[in-house]
Amino acid sequence: MKPKIIELPGDGVGPEVVAEARQVLEAIAARFKHDFEFESHLIGGIAIDETGEPLPAATLAACRNADAVLLGAVGGPKWDDPNATVRPEQGLLGIRHALGLYANLRPVKASPALLAASPLKSDRVSGVDLLVVRELTGGLYFGKPRLREKTPAGWHAVDTLEYSDAEIARVVRLAFQLARGRRGRLTSVDKANVLESSRLWRQVTNDISREFSYVTLEHQLVDSCAMRLVTAPAGFDVLVTGNMFGDILSDEASVLSGSLGMLPSASLGEGTLGLYEPTHGSAPDIAGQGIANPLGTIQSAAMLLRHSLGLEAEAAAVESAVDRALSNGARTRDLGGELSTSGMGQAVLAELERVWVS
Repeated sequence: MKPKIIELPGDGVGPEVVAEARQVLEAIAARFKHDFEFESHLIGGIAIDETGEPLPAATLAACRNADAVLLGAVGGPKWDDPNATVRPEQGLLGIRHALGLYANLRPVKASPALLAASPLKSDRVSGVDLLVVRELTGGLYFGKPRLREKTPAGWHAVDTLEYSDAEIARVVRLAFQLARGRRGRLTSVDKANVLESSRLWRQVTNDISREFSYVTLEHQLVDSCAMRLVTAPAGFDVLVTGNMFGDILSDEASVLSGSLGMLPSASLGEGTLGLYEPTHGSAPDIAGQGIANPLGTIQSAAMLLRHSLGLEAEAAAVESAVDRALSNGARTRDLGGELSTSGMGQAVLAELERVWVS
């Protein structure tokens, strides 16, 4: 049975970058004699416009029956009303929750060819190869109660930060497993000096560490971790943390690679079904101009091949082609070059073809 990949191009630059990633997947399929089935569905702002819902039932049903999901981005000024009851971001949060995708993997690797593109000094960025594992379906973004109300004293808002030991254990155990396959170091990030939820996080992490004696565990408070990410990032291997902290820290870490457009991500659950997307947003200011960097989405497609389809050689081929394209000077505007979105996609395809021919 051929693997089914659902495309959710979404909004803004999403359709542009997803198109380039699909071409790479099709090239991999042709070369390695696979037969991928692609199907496109709506999510986000365009889904609101066409169906009234940010996550239509047809989209969710298709994703549940797929082997993997490739997403572009959601949102934009058209739907950016803070008082709206229906927002594009609800589609993204909803699909993660509905598919049980509790762990978000965000690798950050500094390409030697792009050291000068980072706002940090080259000696700080050199050697960076880290992985942020972010808990994705709990914490502050999903806790109840969640409300805003008018009181005699004025407006009052409540968001609830909550975690169960089971929610913590499953993402921390995955992070230990990933660290075991890398350099054997895990940093658990919390705010245990203030938050009760973080004290539980630290307790559960310590308990699980006994199962992984060959992985070195350290605990770090989130504020000092944020500082360390820009002063000594090469010292990190795998970081695991809660939903909001992971959201913030992984975006901060994106500057290490030189551009947010470079970074891929994978959202995983208990099975092999995963959701793959670049970490950047919909970038409405450049949408439709053909200048968005597609490498984050292309490398997300590589993660799709690895984690959902079990195709390690194919994933490595894509990642190697990206590295060679950059080494040979391929640059979109965010990296200081002039290549278009499709031009960068063609540069990656050319590197794939060059290796196969040789």
